Amino acid sequence: MPEARSFEYAIVRVVPRVERGERFNAGVIVWCRSLDWLRAGIELDRARLAALAPDADVALIESHLDSLARVAAGADDAGPIGRLSAAERFRWLVAPRSTVIQVSEVHEGLCEDPDAFLAHLMATLVRTPSARSAAGPEAPTR
Repeated sequence: MPEARSFEYAIVRVVPRVERGERFNAGVIVWCRSLDWLRAGIELDRARLAALAPDADVALIESHLDSLARVAAGADDAGPIGRLSAAERFRWLVAPRSTVIQVSEVHEGLCEDPDAFLAHLMATLVRTPSARSAAGPEAPTR
């Protein structure tokens, strides 16, 4: 039987017009310390963005979201932050911000398979019901 491991996660939110406070979930960042495992699943729902802010700069928002995924992965093109340890990158990623991209408070729990749990969180917290049925719970994340 696989061992349950502790993990932490935070929800990535898009707040296209900060002054209005309207937001929607666009991803999840998951960190499992015991495995030194850090990933970000990111999916921008363009229809939701257009409904909240038709004049939003979609390319800029996608660029910011992609940079979160690159930092989480420790990618070579993630700059100095990408070279930090997984723990340091997670703390940087979940630090409070008052920008168009915001992150929820950190939640904790136990899971046996972080990859499967990331897919579960994406399916339940990020995708709309119609997108869940079209993509399935195991759809790839960035």
